[in-house]
Amino acid sequence: MGRRKKEPKSTHREKIAAAASTLFMQKGITATSMDDIAKAAGYSKATLYVYFKNKEEIIGILVLDSMRKLYDSISSALVQKETTKTKYDFICRGLVQYQEAFPFYFKMVLDKINIDFENNDCLPEEKETYQIGEKINDKLKDFLISGMENGDLREDLKIIPTIFTFWGMLSGLIQLATNKENYIQSTMNLSKKQFLDYGFQMLYQSIAKEK
Repeated sequence: MGRRKKEPKSTHREKIAAAASTLFMQKGITATSMDDIAKAAGYSKATLYVYFKNKEEIIGILVLDSMRKLYDSISSALVQKETTKTKYDFICRGLVQYQEAFPFYFKMVLDKINIDFENNDCLPEEKETYQIGEKINDKLKDFLISGMENGDLREDLKIIPTIFTFWGMLSGLIQLATNKENYIQSTMNLSKKQFLDYGFQMLYQSIAKEK
């Protein structure tokens, strides 16, 4: 116990959050109790409540972490000094790699997020999660505007609706390919990558300017 007292609070919170993340992936959020998390992290339940007041606060930490990882993935894709199409391919590839590395986070980042920050029940992590999401949207906005100015993308695109439409399409396509990988292989004779490449190109053509 003396060793734990010497460690910073953030170290304990990270250890608990990591244990919770593993349990959430295995059992689901609803089926995972604070008792389960305490045992998996190697803490008593009483000690667990020293670092987190409830399960919702742990979830808030994980969602925030997932948004940070997604921001890094998108940023690394868009920093490339390439053509609009190549940048789009980097975004798609980055999202696939993100989903494969963090499947649980990939689902969480698509869930509903709080925007009512006047509410006293709002967690500090929720506001930062929202702010990171806005930063991601800003980067995608710059990508679309740049593509339109370069003559690569349609000039009639409505930026924000396009961003959210593509979030839904790309994430849905990636999740579908993951869930139905065996079906896609057996009925279409396509690998997961081939199916995704086909879908990504179809989506790009919907916003590309006709040459």
